[in-house]
Amino acid sequence: MRSFPRPLGRIAAATLTSEVTRHPEPKRVLVIGIDPRVVDHVLDHLMPADRLVVTSPRTDWTDRLRRRLTGERSLTRLSGRVQVLDADIAPEIETYDHVVIAEPLSGDGAGADKLVEQAREKLVPGGVLSLATPLGPPAPGGAATEIGRLAQASAFRTETVVRNLPPLRVHHLRFGEAPAALAERMAPAYSPTRIPVTRDMRIDVNGVVAVAAVAGLTLLTKRLFRRPVWLLPAAAALPVAAFFRDPRRLLPDETAEADAIVSSADGVVLSVEEVTDDGFGTASAEWLRISVFLSVLDVHVNRSPVAGRIVDVIDEPGGYADARHPNAEHNNSKYTVLETTHGPVVVAQRSGLIARRIVQRSRPGALLARGEKFGLIRFGSRTDVYLPAGAARPLVTEGDRVTGGETLIARWL
Repeated sequence: MRSFPRPLGRIAAATLTSEVTRHPEPKRVLVIGIDPRVVDHVLDHLMPADRLVVTSPRTDWTDRLRRRLTGERSLTRLSGRVQVLDADIAPEIETYDHVVIAEPLSGDGAGADKLVEQAREKLVPGGVLSLATPLGPPAPGGAATEIGRLAQASAFRTETVVRNLPPLRVHHLRFGEAPAALAERMAPAYSPTRIPVTRDMRIDVNGVVAVAAVAGLTLLTKRLFRRPVWLLPAAAALPVAAFFRDPRRLLPDETAEADAIVSSADGVVLSVEEVTDDGFGTASAEWLRISVFLSVLDVHVNRSPVAGRIVDVIDEPGGYADARHPNAEHNNSKYTVLETTHGPVVVAQRSGLIARRIVQRSRPGALLARGEKFGLIRFGSRTDVYLPAGAARPLVTEGDRVTGGETLIARWL
């Protein structure tokens, strides 16, 4: 392992430590390598019962951190809860809930593999290992190749951080299962996929890519045609950006109640009905299904209606009927199956007449807080929430307008 010549940027550090900072329970954290921003993010979020161990063979770095812990008034409160070791890794007798490799892994593949294996051995069952690799094609036989295989098998969330020098890919890997009940006490995970525009408005990174494509088309059109044909694609830039908007949402106080179930999307309720479906691999086959239609004018970011653990993500190919039509039930769909303390819950993201791509950013093993964003659907579409029949009481009816992450659509009985 070697460090890049500059420390991680603010966004990369926040992404790398996001599974630590969202975890409210008493926890043991190991940070391998002293990146200033990574360590600061962890220090800022330590709870009174938490314990942090930081290791590095670079004694100049460890000495500097020790001086900070004893010399800065804001950090003296952590005395006795933070240990700094002059070593590659912590003693074998210790185990941790979270391990963060603070320096991006690159260069010698064998050395990186050994470090990752040692870090993995430090985890308790269900613990999380967070690490970063350079963005881009891996070198043959390099660290990114082996870590990529491990990430494919064990990563429940992978984020791309382009606003960093160099750009990175951050992997969060879980070894073993975490209890679904833990999700009820966790905050939504920080994600770099939203670009801030104003204090309360962000644009999903998919929107940035789409606007860039429109801008490229505008320049090409302007070069090819003498007439102002370029005004047509230029006029589309603002509506395209608006489609990918991601406004800040604050959960109402009532959604904090244990029995609250919130809308997974913005839109209009198409139907509230009981259906039978045994295709989700759950014990329940009878469901209360609440379907919401999203027009091209609605926010298309999808949120988890409940807190729980993802146990499966099912892709179902299909057609592209109008999302308001009954045949839309057989459209191209992606089902996210959640285990919760109240039973299984399924969120179906369905394509529409115009939609051609469904984005789901979390994998099995991920814990989702209530209202946490996990994906989006491009252009007109439909989102269905399946709740076990007889376990929940609906609070909305056909024709009601709902807001993702804010409107209560049902309550557990």
